[in-house]
Amino acid sequence: MLPEVDGFVVIDLLGRRRTDPLDWFSAEKFLDELGIGYLADPFELLLDDGQWLRVRIVEISTEIVRVKRDDWGNIDVPLLEYVVPFPIPDRLRPYQA
Repeated sequence: MLPEVDGFVVIDLLGRRRTDPLDWFSAEKFLDELGIGYLADPFELLLDDGQWLRVRIVEISTEIVRVKRDDWGNIDVPLLEYVVPFPIPDRLRPYQA
């Protein structure tokens, strides 16, 4: 959480602001309900050529987020990994089917 004048803003593990300022209890409740399951969801990464690539998060630190092309578990597909800065930029977003 990030303290602000009007309360606390919930920041998720990807560095994204998830709420407007809330009181402490409401912010804690929001974090508990949010959980960490969203990290297993598919995301998409905007590549240099303008195409969106479906990816999965494989590592998060306070400096980088490492993602890999979503290969649906196929071991015969070459591994393609990308590193984006933390907090995540707009070019990495939840998958939009």
